[in-house]
Amino acid sequence: MRKLSLRARAWISDICYALLVLVTGCFFAISGALLLSQAIRTSPIRSWTNNWDAVIIAATYLLVCIISIALCVKRRVTVRRRLQRIAKTHHSIVRKEVPQPVHEYISQEFARSCLVSYESQPCNTVHSGWGRPGTRLSGIRFRRALLDTIAEIDARTRLVIPSHPDLKPHARMLHHFRFLLPLLPKDEEGLSELHYYDSAIQLARTVDREPTEEEYQRGMDAVASILQMLRECRSEMLEDSRI
Repeated sequence: MRKLSLRARAWISDICYALLVLVTGCFFAISGALLLSQAIRTSPIRSWTNNWDAVIIAATYLLVCIISIALCVKRRVTVRRRLQRIAKTHHSIVRKEVPQPVHEYISQEFARSCLVSYESQPCNTVHSGWGRPGTRLSGIRFRRALLDTIAEIDARTRLVIPSHPDLKPHARMLHHFRFLLPLLPKDEEGLSELHYYDSAIQLARTVDREPTEEEYQRGMDAVASILQMLRECRSEMLEDSRI
């Protein structure tokens, strides 16, 4: 069953309180009117004139109404003042604020909670496609991290090549960044860092299994090399423009 929201419950509570006050006021008024009519009927002259019973009844009801209103106002003021005295910011409890046994109990429970939280942390756990806990890759999802580098490299490339073509959703990195190939060195196999980066992105895009840590690391090494080359080209362009 779906629970009501806090605002809905507060709204229902206010309506119920208003109905309770309205019903109580109605019964209060009806009972006063009936007693006054009874006092008039039992009077010898059947009139308001010199009818002390009616005066006493009216005064009693008026006094009860005033006292009830005063008690409600006093209660609301007291609650508001107590709420205002509550600190809005966090304050640690020192020993002088609570008895010694209470302070020791709070300290023991805090230490126990910290210990349970520490022991509950995963260790020696490996999830496919995620960095191992306790390492520098902890909390990193390899597939998402590799795909996020596309926009970064594309933005850096446009600083060097303003007329660079727009990025298409499923374009191969080797084709999209083809203008960077002459700027990247090649290894003994004739492959540049862009080739390795393209392989890593295709792996993250199309393969059902999650990338391994080695594949992720190789792809990020290619990203670092490409970004370093773009930074050097950008620096040379700025230097030439100054000259």
